[in-house]
This record gives sequence, C-alpha cells and structure tokens, in this order.
Amino acid sequence: MAALYEGYTLCGLAPAQNLLSSGIQGVEAERDSDHVIVTDSTRSVTLYKVSDQKPLSSWTVKQGQTLTCSAVYNSQTKEYVAVSDGKVIRIWKEEEILLDKAFKATVSSDIWRVHCVAGGEPVVLFQRGAVRLLDSLLSAPQQSIEEVLAQEEVIRWSTNIVTESQQVVIFTTEQKGDHFLYLHRLNPNTLQRYRLEREEPGLFPLSFSASCRDKHIRLLYLYPNGHVYQSIVSVRGLGADEGAQALLVPRSLLLALPVGEGLLKAASAHVLDDAHVAVVGVPHPSAGAGKDFLCIWNTNFQTLQAGKEMAGKIYGQLWSYSNKLFIPHGKTLSVIPYEWPKSSLASALGKLRQAKTEESKAPTSVPSWNNILHEEKASRTVDTRKTRANHKSQSAPSISNDHILQLIKTAPVEEVQKEVEVFLSRADVQGLQPSVGQLALTLVFRSLDDPAFYTPRSLAQLVHTRCLCHSVCPDLVLLALERKDYFLCRLCLQFFPDIPEAVTCACLKAFISIPDVDAEKVSVEPDGVAFMESLMAREHGPLGLQNGFSPASMEVDRSDGLGVGGTRAEDKEKTSTPTEQICPVGLHKAVLLNEILQTAYSDSFLLPHLKDLSSQHVLLFLQYLQFLYLKYSQDAFPQTHGLRSPSLTQIMDWVCLLLDAHFTVLVMTPEAKGLLLNLHSFVKSQVRLVSELGKIEGSLQELNKMKVKKDVGQYSIEVIELF
Repeated sequence: MAALYEGYTLCGLAPAQNLLSSGIQGVEAERDSDHVIVTDSTRSVTLYKVSDQKPLSSWTVKQGQTLTCSAVYNSQTKEYVAVSDGKVIRIWKEEEILLDKAFKATVSSDIWRVHCVAGGEPVVLFQRGAVRLLDSLLSAPQQSIEEVLAQEEVIRWSTNIVTESQQVVIFTTEQKGDHFLYLHRLNPNTLQRYRLEREEPGLFPLSFSASCRDKHIRLLYLYPNGHVYQSIVSVRGLGADEGAQALLVPRSLLLALPVGEGLLKAASAHVLDDAHVAVVGVPHPSAGAGKDFLCIWNTNFQTLQAGKEMAGKIYGQLWSYSNKLFIPHGKTLSVIPYEWPKSSLASALGKLRQAKTEESKAPTSVPSWNNILHEEKASRTVDTRKTRANHKSQSAPSISNDHILQLIKTAPVEEVQKEVEVFLSRADVQGLQPSVGQLALTLVFRSLDDPAFYTPRSLAQLVHTRCLCHSVCPDLVLLALERKDYFLCRLCLQFFPDIPEAVTCACLKAFISIPDVDAEKVSVEPDGVAFMESLMAREHGPLGLQNGFSPASMEVDRSDGLGVGGTRAEDKEKTSTPTEQICPVGLHKAVLLNEILQTAYSDSFLLPHLKDLSSQHVLLFLQYLQFLYLKYSQDAFPQTHGLRSPSLTQIMDWVCLLLDAHFTVLVMTPEAKGLLLNLHSFVKSQVRLVSELGKIEGSLQELNKMKVKKDVGQYSIEVIELF
C-alpha cells in the first residue's frame, strides 16, 4: 500500500494580505530533487535545501514592487526567472544578491506564468493566452502579443509538460461559468481548445492536475462536492483553427470523495501516477467532521491507501516533487515524504504478502529520517535475506523489539548495555531502523527521569548506526551535554545532518568552557587528532606567504595607522606577540571545536544564539580561529586529504559570524585590541591580493585565449608579450 511518512517543516508562511491565501505563490523544483524554490505572494524568492530544511539564498524586490508569478529555475543557463508587476521579467544567477541589479526586460502584455521543465527552455504564458519561448520573447521584449482568449475569458490554472520530446503548455480558462482546456504545442506551434462538461449549477473546479502517457494528456479536476473527474485528450488533436467551436471533451468520474456536511472550500487533488492521487483538504472517511486530511487514493480500486491529518487552515495548494508533497497549512509549509507500490488489488486492500525472515516481520513504514530525507532504499534479494537469516540465527539469539524496550525501562545499566549490544550485532542494521529510533528515545527518556541511569556506550553505538538524526531523538544531544558526555556530543555533531543552531551553540559554549585538563580525557576522532598534531608540530616553523598573507606583513600593516582606537606604530611592541603562532587551547579541545566548525548552519538562525556567548569565550574562540588561519596560510602546511578538518572557508565564515555578533563588545575590551588588529591585517592582505590579481586579469585572459602549438619539438623558447 501507499504510505505517508512523518513530515517536517520547510519554512513558515509569511503573512498574506488575503486571509484565504497561504502567502505562497508557488513551489518549484530546482537543480535536483533536494532543492526547491519558494516564491511568496509579495516580494521574496527563497532557495531551500529540503533535506536540511534551511534556506540557502533569498532574493527580494524593492518595496512597492510585487512578484506576480512564481520563480522558476532554468537548468540550461543555471539562472532563475521571475516576473514582477505583471510585465517585468527578471533573470539572475544564484551568486547575485540584489534583484534590482539583475537583468530586467519589460514586455508589452501582462504575463500569467513562466513555466520551465527540467532540461527545457522556459516558456512564458500571457494572461490573454499567448505563448512565447523566453529567448524569443527577450530578443524583442516589446513585440506585439496576440489575444487568444475570448472576451471575459480568464485563465484559472496552467502547467507545462514534455511529450514526444516536445513541450506542451496546458491551461484552463473560465468564461461565464464554462470551463475550457487549451493545449499549446511548441515547435511547431499548434493550439487545441476543448470545453469541459459542467457540474451542478454553481460548482466550479477547485483544482486541476495533468499528466501525460501514451501521447495522451490526462486532466484531473476536483469539484467542491468531492467529485474527481478525469478527461483524456490526444496531444495530436484538431487545431483551434480547424473548428469554430471548442470540442466537448468527455469526462469520467474517477473518485467520489466524502465531504461531510456542506461543500469543500479549499482542497486540491494531484496526480501521482496512473493509479494514485493525492488529495488535501478533504475529510477522512472514518474521521469526524471539521478535520482536514492529506490522503492518497488508489483510483483503480477506489480505496484509501494512506491518510494524515493536517493541522491548521488548509489553503487548497499542493505540489509534488521527487516523492515529496509540499503543503502549506496553518502557519507552515510542510514536506510529507510518500511512496507507493505498483497498483494491484492485493496491495490496494493491504493484503499483499510480504517476505518475512524467521526473526522479525518487515516494517510497514520507514522510520528513519535519514532514509526519508535522502530517499535511500535498500534492495536485497530473497537469497541474501535467507543467508543472513541463517547466519543471524546461529550467531545471535532472537530478541524482540518489545522485549528490549521493556528491559530498558527497568534493568540496570550493565544489563541494558549488554542487551543493546547483542541486539545491534545483527548483520542487517538497515532492517533495525525503526528499533534504533525507539531504543534511543527510551534510553534518553529513562536517563532524563533517573539521574542514576545513563548508558553512554549504548547511545554511542546507536549513533554509529547512522539510522538516527536529531529530529528522531531531539533530546539526545541535550542529555549528553547535561551528563558532560562530550564524546557523544561530538558523534552527534558528526553524524546528524539536522542539528539546530541553538544546539550547535550550546555545544560550542560547553566545549570552549572545558578546562584543557578535562578535555584531554575526552575520546576524540583519531583523524582530528592527527590533523591538530600536524598543526601544532609547526608552531615554531617558518611561515611563508599564501593567499596574499604572511604573519610578517602584520607588522607593516600596523605601521599604516589603520588600527583600533588610534593604535599607531608605537604600539607595535604591545600588540605583536609570538602567541599568535601557538594554539590557545589544548589538543583534544581543539578537535572538539573543529567539529563545531564543520557543522551545517544558517547564518540568520545561528547569529542570535552566538550573542549569548561571553566576551571571554568569544575572545578565546577568535584566537583559536586566528591560529588556524595562520597555519592554513603557510606554504609548508601539508595537505590534509583524508583527515577530518575544517576548511579555510568555514574558518573565515565563523570569524565573520563572531565579529557580527560581538564587534561592539570586542572594541571596548582592551584584551581584544591586538586580536582585532590582526584580523584587520587579514582582511587588508586579502584586499591587496585581489587588487594585484585584478591588475593582471586581462593578461591572464589573453593567455587563456592563445593557441597552443601542438608540435614544439623537444625544446623551444617562446616569447609572450603582455600589454
């Protein structure tokens, strides 16, 4: 049967002027299955990485301007396309910050939508029904745009699909209570127009969805009375110019959904495949009135496959990309992963036989967020299952999940750790994913309730399975901090992809507060130790020049009088000390701090939490970051491929974050004067380097254009003149 898995929040909803609107114009797929573009109903476009649930970039138009259609991603040019104020097309790349400085072109007629399929060229659909390829439109933005629609006919919905390697723009219109379907094929341009059958008087479609199969377009539409109809038209039908009247397209009743009392007001149906439809905003058949659900229905056998209650207001919007449903409801935009098997009567009735091992039944859901977010699917043959089952039956006794959960609640620490170790010794760890989450939650809950109970070894083993993440067991890291189990904290930072910024900052505060003597007792990553030992072994080695910076240049920089608080060259002896080349923290403490540097975060979410750090902790952390930067700037610094270590970019990003959060306090702290001068010299050296590179940029470009002689013999001298 189809399954809806545990959902998660991608972002909050911006306040909308219309209370009936979610504030989101559209959710569009980006470069791959893990990135989407969210366009709000006013001024902003945001790029999200779905698995991290974090924004990567955001762009906003000026106050007074409005985005009038959802942004799309052009994979051919790696650019984003959006429309503001109806007629202004904006095109920009990800690295651009300000939309006002991006490319703009004003067209002669109002635009309804810009559509773009993966690998295809963007297509512009105008409000009066005309269609243009984006490149053709931009070649002459003020070209005359014809009116395809009749008077008082308006577009209600549109999409774009590819059939037979040809793009087809599909849109529906309404005119005086009648609804029409248009199919516009590109290259060559042909237009087909159909009229949809009317429903009961006063009922109009709430949503449309389209798919293509076997050269036929399948249109699905939902009415307020719960009726889901399907109309099928051929892509190679008659053109609009071949008949004065629109053809009446036949329809068939696909589903009659329960609506409870009254009619549906905000609902949507979306085609998943030939046999499955996702519906949101419709009551569950067995639930009480007043509750809205997300459901997956099997249209072949008229059966409900999966259902999930959606809290808050439903806005009748639903998008689907890469086995994930995107639904705005309440005050959030949620992502609901799903899957479905090949349609059969047995699976539709939930009676499909599943292969079973001798020890356990196959789980009916995928409980691990790691698998849900990254869509990892383990495939094993029946013979492999049998071999592993025989091996397990000989090597480990059978332990049920319920038995070990009950054991954790009452047994002493030693017995629990022993049983968990035996339980995890089974070869098929992926099959234990539901159990791993339940075991971790039970261990954490008991540890929080009973101060005398704590199983660090078992918790570390569960984290090492990589079947856990912070969302599955959100109290695990906080428990480790409470028990001062910094080894477990380090493991969670290393293996969890979804650590919240508040937890990251809590770990930073704990790590930097540990005395070096206590930190040396913490078990840390051997690769991290090897990396730090290689740095510390060169504390007194020669420092060369790399990336435009050398420590010797700091003396010259300070003599320029560009200091803090009027510091001049006469203060050089006070501010320049050899301690910059000595690691300010111990070996193990440095390894723990490196884990913080390598943890994923969002600047906007992390910055408020960094402000809670004390000035002493900030100063110490900046001194450590300065030490790392100096070591990374040495010509003699060895390559660290294969060793777990932060990158130079990560180091500099953290320097910027700390300065943003605490600059005023640092300026007023006398102990920070020398450090700020050093950081100033870092920036100055980089500016100097970029300036020098800019002077020879033209020459380097000319060198790149020069034709290389293929046959130069064994020896040659070539004179290149640079102007």
